[in-house]
Amino acid sequence: MNHSSIQNKSLMVLLVLVTLAFIWILLPFYGAVFWAVILGIVFAPLQHRLQLKFGWQRNLVSLFTLSVCLVIAILPVIIISALLVQEGSTLYKNIESGELDIAGYLAQFKHSLPPYFQHLLDRFGMGDLSGLREKIVKGAMQGSEFFATQAFSFGQGTFEFVVSFFIMLYLLFFFLRDGPELARKLRTAVPLEEHQKRRLQLKFNRVVRATVKGNLLVAVTQGALGGLIFWFLDIPSALLWAVLMAFLSLLPAVGAGIVWAPVAAWFLLSGAVWQGVVLGLFGVFVIGLVDNVLRPILVGKDTKMPDYLILISTLGGLAVFGLNGFVIGPLIAALFISSWALYVETKPRVQLP
Repeated sequence: MNHSSIQNKSLMVLLVLVTLAFIWILLPFYGAVFWAVILGIVFAPLQHRLQLKFGWQRNLVSLFTLSVCLVIAILPVIIISALLVQEGSTLYKNIESGELDIAGYLAQFKHSLPPYFQHLLDRFGMGDLSGLREKIVKGAMQGSEFFATQAFSFGQGTFEFVVSFFIMLYLLFFFLRDGPELARKLRTAVPLEEHQKRRLQLKFNRVVRATVKGNLLVAVTQGALGGLIFWFLDIPSALLWAVLMAFLSLLPAVGAGIVWAPVAAWFLLSGAVWQGVVLGLFGVFVIGLVDNVLRPILVGKDTKMPDYLILISTLGGLAVFGLNGFVIGPLIAALFISSWALYVETKPRVQLP
């Protein structure tokens, strides 16, 4: 082994060690770093267009783009999160005080079912309405705490949230200003052919923009429409249900129907026929069609993965990374597919005799 080979291996070991150490010190604020990168990619086209149109200094353009990002993407999330905390607290107090009689609603629902289904509920231990009420109260409390503490996913506690928030804004400014130069340096360090690096970078950018700009806008639209019809039908805690529908809309195949369909069935079985019919029709022909109309326009067919892959990667990402996983999961899945496609393309083909 010559001296040059030893030096190269030593350098590689050093690079691995310092990279792992650098990742380790960033872990406490990985959410802030992650969203700074994601928002930098999403708003990079706006930054580029402003630079071309006005010819401002880079710092000024980046500051203006950051302000637009703050107004469009960040402040609405903070406002909705604050309202959601209030809504969840009110719902929990109403359940605890008995003003919202869960047991009474459940009893009414059970008695409206045919005798066979009532007997089936008893067999599976779901006929004990008092015990079920306690589980629902506990679940409502846990759900309220989850949305109150995990929304925006930048750490737990007010101090950590504020620190992470300003770290994200600080990094986002530099990612907007120096993003193209940073991307070129990263591409230079990756030991692949130039066209392969370009392909992976394009795939990365497309999936990020499709997931955030496309899927998130579809989810917000479906959640807003669901909350509007819930408010119109005077269903308690419409904002809470709207956020839940928006969150579930990120999952293909199932979506917001997990929320509005049982409520529509409840209305029909409890005798509120017109409310059930209105909610069912609105859910199918308005909320349901939003996904089919908006998603192809915002996401695009060339970046869309199979629904089953989006579903499993989104669920896996949420399980591992929390709310950040709705972007991280599909992104890893897309890069997995692209990397294996590059490997198959570059692998020498075996000539059969």
